[in-house]
Amino acid sequence: MGCTVSTAVEKEAAERSKNIDKNLRADGERAARVVKLLLLGAGESGKSTIVKQMKIIHETGYSKEECEQYRPVVYSNTIQSLMAIIRAMGQLRIDFSDPGRADHARQFFTLACAAEEGELTAELVILMKRLWQDAGVQLCFTRSREYQLNDSAAYYLNALDRISLPNYVPTQQDVLRTRVKTTGIVETHFSFKGLHFKMFDVGGQRSERKKWIHCFEGVTSIIFCVALSGYDLVLAEDEEMNRMIESMKLFDSICNSKWFVETSIILFLNKKDLFEEKIVKSPLTICFPEYTGSNTYEEAAAYIQLKFENLNKRKDHKEIYTHFTCATDTNNIQFVFDAVTDVVIKNNLKDCGFVGFTFLAFYCCGLICNELLRLRYHYTNFEQIHSEGEAGLEKNKQKKGERFQDIDLK
Repeated sequence: MGCTVSTAVEKEAAERSKNIDKNLRADGERAARVVKLLLLGAGESGKSTIVKQMKIIHETGYSKEECEQYRPVVYSNTIQSLMAIIRAMGQLRIDFSDPGRADHARQFFTLACAAEEGELTAELVILMKRLWQDAGVQLCFTRSREYQLNDSAAYYLNALDRISLPNYVPTQQDVLRTRVKTTGIVETHFSFKGLHFKMFDVGGQRSERKKWIHCFEGVTSIIFCVALSGYDLVLAEDEEMNRMIESMKLFDSICNSKWFVETSIILFLNKKDLFEEKIVKSPLTICFPEYTGSNTYEEAAAYIQLKFENLNKRKDHKEIYTHFTCATDTNNIQFVFDAVTDVVIKNNLKDCGFVGFTFLAFYCCGLICNELLRLRYHYTNFEQIHSEGEAGLEKNKQKKGERFQDIDLK
């Protein structure tokens, strides 16, 4: 009788253990397929545009209703851009080619300030068209490196006829071109090549960077965005600091941090289209006085790539994966992100240490390794919380933040 009860209990325990193992394997497989991508870079480097492209490429894109929600943003960006140009005319002492445009400018500012945010009235449109066509305004626009101006200024101002139509609905490209300063942390999820991506976009301005450390835990890869076209511009928050130099300092800190030794670093040298237009008129020596090459796209871009890659102090065992990108070009980003995903998969498999096996063997090994690391991490946290109670939980949270305090994000 006792043996029968004992056998039944053992069978029940064995079945329970089997189910636990099965659930752990399932959890492990799911966890191993999760890729945490962190988008970093200085302000206005194109990070948020990359996130928008993920929605277009890997989801269903923007619905008509979602596009309509961007209409006020398009209008606001267009109005603010023309305001910035006209204000700069006073600073740069550029006159309107038609003296009558000065009165139009005053009317424009009066109406724009009185209108609701994101509203574009017929009267405003007439004034904006006249002002944008003025030769003095166009001259000031060509000198936009001397003041702060959205990259999308000409795109929207040249499209005033279209975007001012009564039934106007922003296109996907219009949405991609909108500029809204990112504050806080924006998380986007999507699936690709059997992996579930969690992409985190954080504000790049100095005031926003202290929030970055909340995203550093468990990062699979970092995509660092640099605006190639920023080589002759200064920061909006610090007019003494060149944007490219700021990006280099930031990249140096992230790339060489001891916390990211095993994290793959992917460098997006972005806004290549703007850089190609600009480099023939504005020399690279503005940013790099030692540069002796030609002001051609190929040579200047290669020099910038070398400057960033040379910041890597672990060249012998850590590779920087560099891509030249145009964040507003969906085909370009689709092609580049496909390559990025292959790098992520390759690096996950390489961590297992079995080079030469089939892709399937590699992938399975990756699942196992990630699960072991995950269980070890959670077990450590559980032991601390179990033994120390709520105080242990709070200490664990503080420790996470303190881990990354040595990274210079200023």
